[in-house]
Amino acid sequence: MTQTQEPTGVFGEDTVARARELVARYPQSRSALLPMLHLVQSVEGYVSQAGIAFCAGQLGLTNAEVSAVATFYTMYKRRPCGEHLVSVCTNTLCAALGGDAIYAKLREHLGSDGRPLGHEETSGEPGAPGSITLEHAECLAACDLGPVLQVNYEFYDNQTPAKALELVESLQAGVKPDPTRGAPLTDFRQAELQLAGFFEGREADLDGPSAAPETVRGAALAADRGWTAPAMPENAEFPALPEKK
Repeated sequence: MTQTQEPTGVFGEDTVARARELVARYPQSRSALLPMLHLVQSVEGYVSQAGIAFCAGQLGLTNAEVSAVATFYTMYKRRPCGEHLVSVCTNTLCAALGGDAIYAKLREHLGSDGRPLGHEETSGEPGAPGSITLEHAECLAACDLGPVLQVNYEFYDNQTPAKALELVESLQAGVKPDPTRGAPLTDFRQAELQLAGFFEGREADLDGPSAAPETVRGAALAADRGWTAPAMPENAEFPALPEKK
């Protein structure tokens, strides 16, 4: 049985209780590592060395094992984030449609002293109201709505440099415009708590729109015209699997 740590430092009794709840969800405690990293990120706004040690202690892992995971996935931040994380897709299609221009515009706006803001850098005091962490992101899986960006992982579709700038200025002013799809916008730490699996009375967020008309247009057209895919044969023959050596 894994021996879990008692509350220490910034991670108080409520965080320990949530960590133990995460562990209880899995047959093997180490399987709770990914949501637990989101949990510690919801407390500090990033995964600190203290967060690494907290996860290791709760799961009976070494700090090195936890660090190997935390440094592999880009959603785990190693520096404190702002109130909002703005992710601009700069992968091929979004870039061609204007994603690079959006990212450049926001870098310029959020920079200071003539220097554009860098990747995963923060404008303002991290965690303070109106602070923004900016990053360029790989494909956000919304190519039919590009260029897109996300704020705390909620989508804002069909963006332009002017629309993106207006959005970021609203965030800096304390306004939270509704995403194009998904849940009402919250802040980065609350989003991380949800990614850890704790919705804290926000269960209704799951009812937000998830599909845009552009995404389901092909399915709607097929339904209107009676198009269907061929049925799977009952006795379909599959190619033989290669012999293991």
